[in-house]
Parts: sequence; C-alpha cells; structure tokens
Amino acid sequence: MTARKVDIAIIGAGTAGLSAYRAAKKYTDNLVLIEAAQHGTTCARVGCMPSKLLIAAAEYAHHGQQGDIFGVSYAPPVINGAAVMQRVRRERDRFVNSVIESVDEFPDNHKLNGYAKFISPTELEVTQTGGNSIKVDAARIIIATGSSPFIPNFLTTAGKRVVTSDDLFEWQDLPSSIAIFGPGVIGLELGQALSRLGVRVVLFGRSGELAVIQDAAISHYADIEFNREFYLDLNAEIKTVREEKNAIAIEYRHREKGMIEETFNYVLAATGRRPNIEGLALENSGLELDGKGAPLYNRYTGQCGNSSIYIAGDASSDVPLLHEAADEGRIAGGNAGRSLRNPDDIRAGTRRTPLSIVFTDPQIASVGQNLESVRKNCSNCYAIGEVSFENQGRATVINKNRGLLRVYGEQGSGLLLGAEMFGPAAEHIAHQLAWVIQLRLTVQEVLELPFYHPVLEEGVRTALRDLHQKLHMGSATGNSCLDCGPGA
Repeated sequence: MTARKVDIAIIGAGTAGLSAYRAAKKYTDNLVLIEAAQHGTTCARVGCMPSKLLIAAAEYAHHGQQGDIFGVSYAPPVINGAAVMQRVRRERDRFVNSVIESVDEFPDNHKLNGYAKFISPTELEVTQTGGNSIKVDAARIIIATGSSPFIPNFLTTAGKRVVTSDDLFEWQDLPSSIAIFGPGVIGLELGQALSRLGVRVVLFGRSGELAVIQDAAISHYADIEFNREFYLDLNAEIKTVREEKNAIAIEYRHREKGMIEETFNYVLAATGRRPNIEGLALENSGLELDGKGAPLYNRYTGQCGNSSIYIAGDASSDVPLLHEAADEGRIAGGNAGRSLRNPDDIRAGTRRTPLSIVFTDPQIASVGQNLESVRKNCSNCYAIGEVSFENQGRATVINKNRGLLRVYGEQGSGLLLGAEMFGPAAEHIAHQLAWVIQLRLTVQEVLELPFYHPVLEEGVRTALRDLHQKLHMGSATGNSCLDCGPGA
C-alpha cells in the first residue's frame, strides 16, 4: 500500500465537496479530493436539473389543453415519450459535463479516484479500481459523501421493476403506468409530470404528510387539487406488492372503490434518501455516532465534536438542498483550513433562512419556520394571516387562481417568522419572503415596501395585512382594498 500525507482530505466531489475544496484551497495547496464514482453532482445528474427538464415537457403538454377558458383551443397533444426522455438525458448530460469540466481544471495531484474508509481518526484507506490501495494521512478530513435513494423492505417484492429517481432519467421511453410511493418533493414532482405526459399515475403515502407542508390547512387544499389530476392517498393501506411477468400488481384500499388490485409497469420508490456513510468504517474514526450510525456534529461549524473531522452536505442528512450543501461545504472547508494554523480558530458560519420549494403546479413552498416550529417555539405568542388565490386579481387573469398562502408572525415584536404556500409563482414569492425574514423585518415594515398592480405578489400583501390585524398592530382590512386596485 502506497502512502500519502496531506493537510486536508475531502471525501466526495459533489456540491458540498467541491464547495469545501474551494474554501480549503485558500489555506493550503496540500489537499486531495477523493471521489469513488463519476464526477457530477446529484443535482446535475439525478436531481434538480433532470427533474425540471421532465417538468418542462409536462408543462407544454398540459397548458395547451387549458386554453378553452381564453377562447383558444388546441388539439390533444401527441406525446413522443422517447423524444421527451432523449431531451432530458441530452440536457442532463450537458449540465453534468459542465461540472466535470470544472473538476478537470483542478491540479491532478488534488484528485484521487477510489473508495475511502477510515482506518484511524486521521488516516484513510482509498481503494482504487483494480484493487490498489493508497493510505492517506490527513491532518483534517471532510466527509461530503452525499446520499442515495432508499428502497423500503416492503417494495423489494417488486423486483427489478422498482426504480428510484437515480434510474428514471435513464429511461429510453415513458411507461404507460407507474405507482409511486412517497408524496415528498421527488414523488410529487415526478408524479405530476408523468401524469401530464400521459402516464397513468397513482401516488401513495403512509404518514399523512405532503412534501414540505406542515400546515394542515394548506396540506388539505393541496391534497384536493392534486387528486383532480391523479390518484393521491396520503394514508394509503397497501395489502400486497408483487412482481408479475411484465408488471407490478398492487392490492390496496381505494378511497371510493374499497380493496382493489391494479397493475403497473413500474414502482417508483420516492421514499427519501440516506447518507452515503455505510462504507466509511466510521467505527474507526473515533467519532460519536447517533442512533443511525451518523456522526454527531455542529451544524454551524461542520465540526464533528472536537475532532479534526468535518461533515457537510447530504452526508449529514440535515437539509438535503443544493444551496445548503454548498454553504455547509464552504463552512467546513474554511474551518478545516483555518484550524491548520490555529486549532482554536473554528468559526460558526452564517446559515440562511430555511427555504424549500416543490416545482409542482401549483407550486409548494416553505419559508422560515413552518407552523409546527412556530407552535413549538412561540406557544401562544403568534398569529396566522392568510390569503386564498381563488379571487386574487392577477391569478384570475392568467387562470392560476388556485392556492393558499399562510404567514406566521410573532406577537409583540411583529416579526415575520415563516410562511407556507401552495399556489402560483410560489418559487418567486418564497424568495421574497425568505429575504425579509432573514433581514428580520416586521410585518409593518414589509407592508411599507412597494407592491405593483396587478401582480401575484399583491396576494402576499393581503396575507400580511390579515396577519398585521391579528397581531393587533393594525386595523382590519375589508374584503377589498380601495387603494390597491381591483382584484388585489
């Protein structure tokens, strides 16, 4: 076994690992980035980007059929599934290649291909293709190994016809039917997209939860709306899942038909992702582990206990989002680098306001504290303002008048704490709300900002005015706002 000594070893070259590398490189040139698989982030290869490509195709197929209300009609779309998936793969590969090209520019001595595992708190064994091993002695180690889809035991009976989001984007064509388990972000986005592309879709949940929504009023509203397009049961009773010759048979209790059996081409397990930590031999790292075998760490510094080991991104299973992974990598890489010179120079990084978006139609968003967190942290010292988009002016004009926004504020201070939304343009409205929450603006201060007419953002103003009144900081606004313009 050959040996190598470095200041910093980073395990994993995904979003968090690349961010850690860039931050650490400011402090030392003696570092190595270890990657076992192909370069290219989860987002680019199997996550954010290919899913949005599929959603874009679905939107073209769907919205042309909604023109009758405007007096504009189109013939039913002809969906070429092979062409849809060809574009998904082509553009996906372009995004992946852009990441690979960036990594190719790194110095060769900064890159090492192979599977890493701990042999001591400061030593790694990296096994390369062909069986050769390299021992890496590192003063600092950053774990940024990402995550992988999880298939629950009850779906293993589906055999080769159970797929994950890692598999779906390699399809050469669209199936005629699919059953999806898990109404989270992945399940909802892919389920609606496939349904709009002509695939028969049923979506099963087991916990009663819907994506990132914690507010029961919004979850109930969204549940009804999604069921207008495809069958969704958030509390499904599944009796059997079995593989047949060319299909999957599922026996379940239908809400209206009782116990029935249906067959599908595939089952999609959208039941979450788990950190890629099993092969790291963490028992040799000296780290304190939680009940699931993951390292305990400080989410503000990335440091695992008082050790020389850091963790970032999906490997920590904290917030599996790209912008959070990039932040965590930057924080961990910076602390690993600074601590080489001064072991006590471990700094808490700035964490952003929580922000989650689901690219369904209508879209879903959660910003800041969700309702569960508000209730836990504020007890009875909060109020809720809301607006329905069903009669909102601009939403009605563009036939997007479905949805509900609820905003949460703190009694006494008037601070905006958080919001949850199911409605039009939630991806944009959520950003605006996240910015004002991070700036710690009060509801009154936000209401003093400009709102143009007619725009969807006027719905935010309506919700904030409702919240302002319920916080007992302003008078109630009537059903219409005469100085706002019609439909505001």
